[in-house]
Amino acid sequence: MTDTLTVYLGLGSNLGNRQDNLDMALKLLGQRMRIGKVSSIYDTEPLGNTSQPRFLNIACQVYTRLSPEGLLTLAKGIENKMGRHGRSGEPRPIDIDILLYGDTVMETPTLTIPHPKMGERSFVLVPLAEIAPDAVHPVTKQTVREMGEAVKEKQGVFKWESK
Repeated sequence: MTDTLTVYLGLGSNLGNRQDNLDMALKLLGQRMRIGKVSSIYDTEPLGNTSQPRFLNIACQVYTRLSPEGLLTLAKGIENKMGRHGRSGEPRPIDIDILLYGDTVMETPTLTIPHPKMGERSFVLVPLAEIAPDAVHPVTKQTVREMGEAVKEKQGVFKWESK
């Protein structure tokens, strides 16, 4: 049996009731693993296709025995169950990204860990720094806090107050 690993996920939603979508994704993840810390919710501008609605984003810590591929399969299954269809860059009810998986470094055709773009994205680093400022990127050896401080584009990420 494999050991339980600490993993950090990024979740985002920009279709439907965004907060309910985040809550449902956490509930579904919690059926298969223990949820640790969860960040505040952040209202963020979309990247790339800027004509789509704004996102709500969170980061969460989970404890899992699933392999990286098993976790990816679970995440994609939850996205599909919640109605995500279409390609990256399109509006979606939920997006679940594996940011850090222990100190694992891997690259396959379907999965790269750590997430290859996390160091460029304030909408990932701001919530992640809230719950894991001292987590270390296994390639760059920077802490999440250091990566967040190095990101040039910080506009468009606001703590969200639920209504």
